[in-house]
Amino acid sequence: MSAPLLFALKRSEELGRAVAEAAGLGLAPHEEREFEDGEHKSRPLTVVRGRDCYVLHSLFGEPGITVNDKLCRLLFFCAALKENGAARVTAITPYICYGRKDRQTKPRDPVTSRYVAQMFEAAGVDRVVTVDVHNLAAYQNAFRIESVELTAKPLFGLHLLARFSGRPLCVVSPDAGGAKRAEALREWLQARTGADVPLAFLEKKRSEGRVSGEAVVGEVRDAVAVVIDDLVSSGTTLARAAQALRREGAAAVVACITHGLFHGEAERRIEEAALDAFYVTDTVPPRLRLPAEVVERHLTVVPIAPLLGEAVRRLHGGGSLTELREHGPHAPQEA
Repeated sequence: MSAPLLFALKRSEELGRAVAEAAGLGLAPHEEREFEDGEHKSRPLTVVRGRDCYVLHSLFGEPGITVNDKLCRLLFFCAALKENGAARVTAITPYICYGRKDRQTKPRDPVTSRYVAQMFEAAGVDRVVTVDVHNLAAYQNAFRIESVELTAKPLFGLHLLARFSGRPLCVVSPDAGGAKRAEALREWLQARTGADVPLAFLEKKRSEGRVSGEAVVGEVRDAVAVVIDDLVSSGTTLARAAQALRREGAAAVVACITHGLFHGEAERRIEEAALDAFYVTDTVPPRLRLPAEVVERHLTVVPIAPLLGEAVRRLHGGGSLTELREHGPHAPQEA
């Protein structure tokens, strides 16, 4: 079996190199050209016919390129691979755009996450891989092609065990909708510590962009309260959660957030939250919108490349994704 080809589009090269190293590969060469009128062209610079191809691009907006432009470039490049005979094309989007718009919350609302899935299918993509989607059921139901969700749960769990070993833990969802994500981490920690790890969640109401509600449901007194969520944007929810948990007697408050978007007043909210630890992956580079000193003072950045690299190895070679989700990139391969 020939080795897979891994491509990383512009603005994702740094992560792409780290993923390639973790997968034991080099990045495959490609060309991206810009035209005067804003159009662009991209193409592989190696033979892709009959090959298993992976294209990495994290779909968040940043200065100089919008999320829509990134999505368009990813779709066009994947389509070019199929046009030139690639046997299978996998799009790796560590952060997938529009995941939060997965249902109608107001009359005549769009269901944008489903429209994005249809575009991937129309471009000939065979599989989409992402990390900790906002709503797993909506993500899986939106695609008719294979949709793979990886999780940072074991990465966060190892950090928690290393720092807070021997202390009582409680896993907290910042809202009722995230209870399954919190329950998964609770079970993981409980299985490895042998101690009872309770679950709690916070009341949260959102309307017109305003967040309200701060009642804590569950017992957090004297525990290390671990708030887990798929993303942080302005940081309002996280700051409110930290305040509410301390009022209820939590001994420490820790955040485990996969995607750090850090928009608006996020810097001030992080300062207000005064968390005892804040773990975030680099699916979105934290220094994109936060000053370096804030990142160094408040955040522990957990690299996502080992997880993605091992996923490429297992997807290409037929290894177990279940073991990867449970144990992380150093999980044993199933026979």
